[in-house]
Amino acid sequence: MSDSSSKNFYRRRSASEKNPYPTDSFSSRGERNKSASCFYITTTLPYVNANPHMGHALEFVRADVIARYKSLQGYEVFFNTGTDDHGIKIYNKAIESGKTPQEYADFYAEKVKELLKLLGIDENVNFTRNFIRTTDQSHIKSAQEFWKICDKNGFTYKKNYKIKYCVGCELEKSDSELVDCKCPEHPNMEIELIDEENYFFKFSAFQEKLLKFYDENSDFVIPDFRFNEIKAFVKRGLQDFSISRLKSKMPWGIEVPGDETQVMYVWFDALVNYISAIGWPDDMEKFNKWQVETGGMVQYCGKDNLRQQSAMWQAMLMAAGLPNSKTIVVDGFITGAGGIKMSKSLGNVVDPVELINEYGTDAMRYYVLREVSPFEDTPFTKEMFKDAYNANLANGLGNLVSRVMTMAQNNLEAPFDISNIQKVDPRTINGFENYNLQQVTDSIWDAIKFSDGYIQSEQPFKLIKTDKVEGLKKINFLVGELYRISLMLEPIMPETAEKIKKLVEENKKPETPLFVRKE
Repeated sequence: MSDSSSKNFYRRRSASEKNPYPTDSFSSRGERNKSASCFYITTTLPYVNANPHMGHALEFVRADVIARYKSLQGYEVFFNTGTDDHGIKIYNKAIESGKTPQEYADFYAEKVKELLKLLGIDENVNFTRNFIRTTDQSHIKSAQEFWKICDKNGFTYKKNYKIKYCVGCELEKSDSELVDCKCPEHPNMEIELIDEENYFFKFSAFQEKLLKFYDENSDFVIPDFRFNEIKAFVKRGLQDFSISRLKSKMPWGIEVPGDETQVMYVWFDALVNYISAIGWPDDMEKFNKWQVETGGMVQYCGKDNLRQQSAMWQAMLMAAGLPNSKTIVVDGFITGAGGIKMSKSLGNVVDPVELINEYGTDAMRYYVLREVSPFEDTPFTKEMFKDAYNANLANGLGNLVSRVMTMAQNNLEAPFDISNIQKVDPRTINGFENYNLQQVTDSIWDAIKFSDGYIQSEQPFKLIKTDKVEGLKKINFLVGELYRISLMLEPIMPETAEKIKKLVEENKKPETPLFVRKE
């Protein structure tokens, strides 16, 4: 993205021009953290036990959009994602496939990297993209050091115990959480009984500290109803949780420091990636830059990760004497038939790679940002995807670009002057700041709808024949609106935004449709 484009992202149109949107002033650094110059955002790390699915695509894209938006604001951005390579799910799948756990993890980690590339998340951008694996030596070192500090501070101990365990969730389950003796999120998997001696984390010691932290950080979890959910969970009382497994039974994990008979429980290991990715504990200058000076990391996760991200991980950070996260943004599920969560364990996933190959990268980005609820569960079928694509991309945005730029090419003697473009609709900014990316895309499509309506009501393609001056004025107005739309689309659909900007800057109509209608 050129420097001029970045500046134009927030520029006003002159006051004398017709303006369908409010133009309140906007700080280039936003209102929520005026003092910070850096911004750190991370996704959760998907397990490498099968191909990534639509839920992963949703989380990757949403975090990427926020990273791009913050970069456009002038922040220095660090965007972290990667893979969770350890755990019993991966170990069992590797054994079934006749591969070593490392070979199995390597294969599916490449699948995640391929999906990121297809989603447009490996492009050259003005911020740092990081891909971490929990088998990286630097992460292993960090996880073991984190363990040592928690142990030194008195928050670990060892005991014999018996629990019911869902391998799909990689979590202990109480009887009240089970339905017909099955985990409701993984009903096709048998609950395992674990009876062994393991290390435990003193989660119970952090009830009051967590509740105090929540009270002092009123927007810590987004949306509010998820925040209320985790506060209620903590208020009911916390149970210490196991943080290791017997190496003789499940050897695929990071060895517990000082005890070669145990490996770390996958959640205790994986959560540390959020700080190992930014240099902890070896590069404290880097760590302070991204975790302390920013006010903490922003974490995207699915609703099934709420407990781990907003309570377990926060207590672990407290135990190690480290700063807490800033914000946890919780997505709903993309569901399949019967409203059941799409899950690799359930085998009901839709392959995002197939859809991207057929419809394109920006079509996928559009869909998970606008057609999928930002916080609630959303049903999905391939037919729904096609319908949304045809209505809002092929017949909507694509058709508008073709109509406006055909009028421009046929009637304007020179390219439109882009130096005086109005900034984005404040609703768009509000959506970004509150992680409501459906609000962002809705505001953009309102601008598209406005331009379509303007063409119908003003009919500049006819007016130009009887009143050239007025006709040219209206065509110029439409080209300006189109360019403004392209600037709003930059974080959302970067490839499409660049195409539209180039057409406007060269005063050309598209040689081929931006989005080809699917029959």
